[in-house]
Amino acid sequence: MRGDYLVNSNRQRRGREDRSSAPLERPQEEFRDEVVSVGPVSKTVKGGRRRSFRALVVVGNGDGKVGAGLGKALDLTDAIRKGIEDAKKNLIEVPRYNTTIPHEVIGRHGAGMVLLRPASPGTGIIAGRGVRPLMELAGIQDVLAKSLGSSNPYNVVYATIDALKQLRTAQDVWEVRGKVKQAEPTQESEVGVNGIA
Repeated sequence: MRGDYLVNSNRQRRGREDRSSAPLERPQEEFRDEVVSVGPVSKTVKGGRRRSFRALVVVGNGDGKVGAGLGKALDLTDAIRKGIEDAKKNLIEVPRYNTTIPHEVIGRHGAGMVLLRPASPGTGIIAGRGVRPLMELAGIQDVLAKSLGSSNPYNVVYATIDALKQLRTAQDVWEVRGKVKQAEPTQESEVGVNGIA
């Protein structure tokens, strides 16, 4: 009996101490990362060949923010870490319409060209290895994608980023045209044909 009481009191006291001593921190946006491509790179120098690694990494929060980065280093883990840092510096905001993209778009980078099309709910992500991680990490669940140019992962990823940058919502288009959507009238403000509410 006495032992149970002591164990319980220790638990309660420990819990209070943990809460009071812990500084209040704002929750940071949780970014996930995915390595799209890794490969060895060799540079010929006077003494022979110098081997290093290159990593193409995509990061995103699953809620409309996504970015891609390239890291190079002598060690593969360092290359991936540098790629993640580079991707976080190049984040973009992706407009979405429910679970898909607002409209069809073509992105280009170098010889790479990627077509993105909106898809009906339940379709899933129909895309290749360069486009799929970007869509997943951007929080897009239904999309059709086709790579029309180079199959180089670097060009495909950056062409997809270019396509996502071109996306605009209906609100953006209205603002550009000077037609801001007005709030729908409520029952109180509705006026009949002869001026009687």
